[in-house]
Amino acid sequence: MSDSALLARGYDSGGPAPLLILACGALGREIAALIRANGWTHARLHCLPAILHNHPDRIVPAAAAALDAIPHERAILAYADCGTGGALARLCAERGIDMLPGAHCYAFYEGVEAFGAGDMRAFYVTDFLVRQFDAFVARPLGLDRHPHLADDYFAGYERLIYQAQTDDPVLTAQARRIAARFGWAFERRLTGYGALATLG
Repeated sequence: MSDSALLARGYDSGGPAPLLILACGALGREIAALIRANGWTHARLHCLPAILHNHPDRIVPAAAAALDAIPHERAILAYADCGTGGALARLCAERGIDMLPGAHCYAFYEGVEAFGAGDMRAFYVTDFLVRQFDAFVARPLGLDRHPHLADDYFAGYERLIYQAQTDDPVLTAQARRIAARFGWAFERRLTGYGALATLG
């Protein structure tokens, strides 16, 4: 399934399974790849639309509804806090399920403690956000219609850090173009899947 389909209607790998991985759609491709690579036949992946990140108040109700609707013996929430102000952690505590650590779901690619150290003026992207930059950043912020607004939105940023899950020269070139578009320095870190690899 394409990223655009994940964005539009979420994604479900189908069938009941002992382990439900309820994930942000921004992580769907990576988690699906790990399920295939590791033979996690006991796991079922269900992704909520990644665009919920633009409306964090909607994440908890959507997660709760999915947990209620999808049969499972055990669940893992493949989200970090992601702007919910601790509400996701409270949901997980109530349901007795684990979730990813950190403030948002990109932190675990490098490790929560290491993430952001000395990089407060860096804009982070992953494979997903490189592919979907226009859909998740440029258009929602109106930069496609008013490019001059970038000076206000991104005044504090000096560089783009690309946390690469895969060694893909096409995505690297796209990330470089994003950095150049805003006059940022470019840095690529091949992080792989980080803590996602421990979900199964």
